[in-house]
Amino acid sequence: MSSMKVSKKPHVVCIPLPMQSHIKAMLKLAKLLHHRGFHITFVNTEFNHKRFLKSLGPNSLDGLPDFRFETIPDGLPSSDEEDTQDLILLCDSIGRKNCLAPFCDLLNKLNDSATYSNNPPVTTAEELGIPTALFLTIAGCGFLGSKQYSVLKEKGLAPLKDESCFTNGFLDKVVDWIPGMKGIRLRDLPGCFRTTNPDDIFFNFCIEAMDRVHKASAVVVHTFDALEPDVLDALSSTPPPVYAIGPLQLLLNQVPEDPLKSGGYSLWKEETECLQWLNSKAPNSVIYVNFGSLAVITPEHLLEFGWGLANSKLPFFWVIRPDLVNGESAILPPEFVAETRGRSLIASWCPQEQVLNHPSVGGFLTHSGWNSTIESLSAGVPMLCWPILAEQLTNCYYTCNDWGSGMEIDNNVKRDNIEKLVRELMEGEKGKKIKEKAMEWRNLRKKPLLHMVLHPQT
Repeated sequence: MSSMKVSKKPHVVCIPLPMQSHIKAMLKLAKLLHHRGFHITFVNTEFNHKRFLKSLGPNSLDGLPDFRFETIPDGLPSSDEEDTQDLILLCDSIGRKNCLAPFCDLLNKLNDSATYSNNPPVTTAEELGIPTALFLTIAGCGFLGSKQYSVLKEKGLAPLKDESCFTNGFLDKVVDWIPGMKGIRLRDLPGCFRTTNPDDIFFNFCIEAMDRVHKASAVVVHTFDALEPDVLDALSSTPPPVYAIGPLQLLLNQVPEDPLKSGGYSLWKEETECLQWLNSKAPNSVIYVNFGSLAVITPEHLLEFGWGLANSKLPFFWVIRPDLVNGESAILPPEFVAETRGRSLIASWCPQEQVLNHPSVGGFLTHSGWNSTIESLSAGVPMLCWPILAEQLTNCYYTCNDWGSGMEIDNNVKRDNIEKLVRELMEGEKGKKIKEKAMEWRNLRKKPLLHMVLHPQT
């Protein structure tokens, strides 16, 4: 492609929060924009750029003349590329604007005309007179819930007064002021306010991020209208305008001859051998387990989940990251390995969407991260939800209630309860109803999105 043709295209700079789930969703949106005729510059941190090259190959980010990758530093000390960066330290670095000067220099170099962002560069773009669209890689309910942080603070509900608020029923208080979220409780809102420390880095980072939303020209949310009509109506009642675009993978599936199709999204090397193992299993027989890219669990939780799965006597595929267990190696005992031999597979990472769409997978034990949730809904796979942080709590609430596609696992993880819920999801009457509802969402989400791909004026 000639440089003249590239220069005539509208240019979008995409800068995601430097975390696996945000990068994956933003990269999918960038590919769709590229398909619609935009010149894309995709900005990763130097740390994540190196991780991509390691997981996908040395030429994986070469791009195209009109789809280029750039890097900026994240302001953190260098660390092992196999590790997940500390979420709090990363938010603190972004919150202290360590990335802003390098990003500003990059924008000046590119002489840009538009920016897609889901972090603080909104302020920089505003100062440079560049229109900015915020792409929120979360559900509409997670966004609307997160917008309440300042309100919670004003009402004296956050931060929490003391530790007793976690156990005295305080979190069961019904929140009655949020349009579009009728009947929701404090415990179902995104959990960043669950701190007793007024200087909590993560809580204040989230408040500041939500307070910047009004500065954007538009907000794009990774969801679809039929899934969250009341929430999207509420979000659309105040500026800036909100657009629901999703599920992104369905849109990408409709792109003919995608020159970027071979490019991956994973910061870890995906173990594709799991697909051959799934081929050997009966339809809807396997429970898939993955707690995402950020979650850290205790050694006790690892054992309780493990023995719950083992005692169910059902086949399961479990993704266990090397850094999944807090401060320890994620190692299961020999007797667990012996008990589950022949009906279990453990991997460190996998191509999740291919796994969820595999006919042998009949259920998903998930942390309720939004990428995992919308991918599971898109595949028609029912969920067992064990949310850990942030808007995962809200995703779980909506999955199990409004969307009827899952069951929640109690925070007090016990193997007997895990066994019972796995059996119910995979073999029980309630599980069958949840599966039917999940399949309804799978079939419903196809109809409006196909129109969006085939009719560019939409």
